[in-house]
Amino acid sequence: MTFRIVTTPLASHVPLPVERQGGFPAALLAACVRVPGHDALLDRLLDPQVLAVTTGQQPALFAGPMYTVHKALSAAALAQELERRWKRPVVPLFWIAGDDHDYAEANKAAWLSGGGEVEHGSLAPRDPSAPMRSLYREPLGPDIEELTARLDASLPESEFHAPTMEWVRRHYRNGATISAAFGRALAEILAPFGIVCLDSTHPDFKRAAAPHLLRALALAEELEAGLARRSAELVAGGQDPGVAVGGGATLVMIDGAAGRDRLVRSGGEFVARRSQERFTLSALETVAAREPDRLSANVLLRPAVESALLPTVAYAAGPGELRYLALTPPVYERLGLLRQTPVPRWSGMTVPAPVDRALEKFGLHLGDLAEPVAVLEAKVVRGRLPREAEADLAALRNLLAERYDAVGVTAARIDPTLVRSVGGRRERALAEVDHIERKLVTHLRRRMAVELRQLARAHDAVFPDGAPQERVLVVPSLLAAHGPGLLEALLSAASGWYRGALERSAAPA
Repeated sequence: MTFRIVTTPLASHVPLPVERQGGFPAALLAACVRVPGHDALLDRLLDPQVLAVTTGQQPALFAGPMYTVHKALSAAALAQELERRWKRPVVPLFWIAGDDHDYAEANKAAWLSGGGEVEHGSLAPRDPSAPMRSLYREPLGPDIEELTARLDASLPESEFHAPTMEWVRRHYRNGATISAAFGRALAEILAPFGIVCLDSTHPDFKRAAAPHLLRALALAEELEAGLARRSAELVAGGQDPGVAVGGGATLVMIDGAAGRDRLVRSGGEFVARRSQERFTLSALETVAAREPDRLSANVLLRPAVESALLPTVAYAAGPGELRYLALTPPVYERLGLLRQTPVPRWSGMTVPAPVDRALEKFGLHLGDLAEPVAVLEAKVVRGRLPREAEADLAALRNLLAERYDAVGVTAARIDPTLVRSVGGRRERALAEVDHIERKLVTHLRRRMAVELRQLARAHDAVFPDGAPQERVLVVPSLLAAHGPGLLEALLSAASGWYRGALERSAAPA
């Protein structure tokens, strides 16, 4: 194998989910993204005892950063483990959050070029005056073809390059929406692992969710008060709730003149925060009946809607999600819903063989690569200075300091005003030694230029842009290098981690 998987858990504790009544609503089957050979997978959802482990992500270019796939495979790994323990079907579901409107995040991508450098690309920015459209309403334009061509030209050549780019082009094409491209691309590569992708913007799903959104609006004041109390409790306990609450803001968004907009309580009515459009609850009931696609849940209501509609027992969440999910119990309580267990997602990195060779060559550990490249280079170059040079420089510094200090004592006896002058010359002499050392390091750095480029490539492979690989590099970057076997290895790593973490969780105190 040309790579290894390293687990870097985001949490040490994984609570064991609790069983509940099963059954996936047949009316929502149409909201599952279909890909060839998917029928047998969807048939599992029709089992009356079926449960679900969910996760999700807002749409992004080229299937998003690697942590998107890590979340999906986390749900699959946890579902497999629960199915083994509970002896009943548990299906992993990936919620495609197409209602999200953060185009500035969705239109960027980063990948490693054939030379090992981090490449960045993006679509044209949205006009600042344009409505904040949900990503399931945001079509890709001709620039997606230019960006895809750039990706194709710069990814490393391998036996997996061509099939990876064929997969990208099947879905990311001019005219497709960002959300649809994202959902179909993920559904295709995740289906072999039993993962179903769920389009939360599908008309059937929107209709099913609408009553729960209306109920959240009717109870908006009570929900806000409960969330405020819970937020204060978390803060008092030293936790960051992650999401601001209060100010009359409801948990429901509406598509209006300014795009996706938060509804805020105002004088017995609701006003859209940006467009200032006003609605009575009765008017919003009419919207829900006639245009349910215009309404959506914010991040605090979304998991409660999921629990209301799906037989979900756990949600595989990233660290930011875990923070705000800790805020949500009042929402479930007031809406009378069961709360699925928030579970940390698996986290890790793919370490290519050349990175391991570089680590061995330079005597470094994987964690050392988290340091900035300049710091790493300085450490490596200084480590290559001849030992006698380091000893001679240290001896020279000690001798200069000792002799100048002795002269300073003599100077003080002759005339105390000379002490400052002697001290200044002492510092300049020591600075000259530092200058000599920098000269040695600079010339050694030039001689090591090729080796240092290897070090920089190793750094960028696992900490591109100084951040964890999974948060920066898009899925095709690693698929083109390692092929579908990478996904199998990631699932295996996640499965092992969950198995051990759940055993620790279930062990008696």
